[in-house]
Amino acid sequence: MTAQENADREQKIRQVADKILQLAYDGLLINMRFLDVALSRLPVTCRAGMGAHVFDGAGLTCDPLLLIRQYEKETALPARLYLHTLLHAVFYHGFQTDRMKPEYWDMATDIAVEATILDIDLHMTALEEDEELKNRLMLLKKQAGGLTAEKIYRHFRVEEPSTKAAAEWKRLCKRDEHIYWEKKEELELSQAQWRKISERIRADLKSFSRDKNNAESVTENLEEAVREHYDYTAFLKRFMAMGEAMRVNDEEFDHIFYTYGLSTYGNMPLVEPLEYQESHKIKDFVIAIDTSASCRGATVQAFLKKTYNIMQESENFFSKINVHIIQCDSQVQQDVKITERKDFDAFLKNGKLTGFGSTDFRPVFEYVDELVRAGEFEDLKGLLYFTDGYGIYPEQMPSYEAAFIFLKEDDSAPKVPPWAIRIVLNEEELEGEE
Repeated sequence: MTAQENADREQKIRQVADKILQLAYDGLLINMRFLDVALSRLPVTCRAGMGAHVFDGAGLTCDPLLLIRQYEKETALPARLYLHTLLHAVFYHGFQTDRMKPEYWDMATDIAVEATILDIDLHMTALEEDEELKNRLMLLKKQAGGLTAEKIYRHFRVEEPSTKAAAEWKRLCKRDEHIYWEKKEELELSQAQWRKISERIRADLKSFSRDKNNAESVTENLEEAVREHYDYTAFLKRFMAMGEAMRVNDEEFDHIFYTYGLSTYGNMPLVEPLEYQESHKIKDFVIAIDTSASCRGATVQAFLKKTYNIMQESENFFSKINVHIIQCDSQVQQDVKITERKDFDAFLKNGKLTGFGSTDFRPVFEYVDELVRAGEFEDLKGLLYFTDGYGIYPEQMPSYEAAFIFLKEDDSAPKVPPWAIRIVLNEEELEGEE
């Protein structure tokens, strides 16, 4: 075959692949109005010789020959691929890889997307193997507590799938490659864009849910996608007290006059460096731990260790501190005062949780108020309360900032008072701390 004949053949393959993709696009647009904006913003191109279809977080690149062969095998496969990749984008899957193990996250996102497609139940994306997949998903949903990528990922971290099980999930759910998801510089431009699209889809689903299709899985995954993910390190810095650190303040020190005085008058500089510099550092602080039966010891230990690791960073930690770690269920069970790093080390090593009764948040605030009145704190700026949220909140706003830290989202838990800060951490935030 001559070079011209080969070029003509590749062009024909490309044209056929483009027509297949256009059919998939048109069918999805007609059947799923709520995805119109997302469909218009997802770039889809063909590139010969790839041997796979690749989603880089911003667009889908298809191997045209592979696409044609898949279409010949089962006409719904290209549309399934198109919708699969589109849902990766609107569920924000490519932007959460920094805190995930790629092998589990890739598998979890593929499963979540395929579960959503089955939930939508669109004829043009139906495959012969869907019944087999439905049966496996029913069992996984019971085990993981849901079929969002985040819940599946957490389940896989606790119960690692066997090599055989992983291969089966890959056979049933893998449609595209995610090899560029970790390259943040390539994804940054589309991050805010896809978030806005996801938020619009969530709003549009209010009207879509009245259609014959089931939107439950779409809604659940979108809730996870648009949920704020908090930077606990940045949040903790809000609770820092102003204080003085014994260090030279280079920003306010004039080196020219200092060196001029030394050179002119010998050992007599014209100015001296300031001994103190004002900086944000943690000094007075309260960490309250809900020790009711629902808060696991290992998770509490991981939370304390993460908080401690952030606090002990040199720029955020006084050499002498006043941190109280208070354990409480329906009453204050224990108060451990930390004044030095070695105290915190000893508590993490030897401290035990006590209580495990019902939860009442009020005793901790009453106890801390008493400490404030007794002059225990020089300048108490904050109280962190690590809890599952099921308890009785104080009615009155305290004189210091208070934040309730939850490990997971739970709409059935009582609402946090308007004066309190509510933070939801993912288990991944505490990963590696246990």
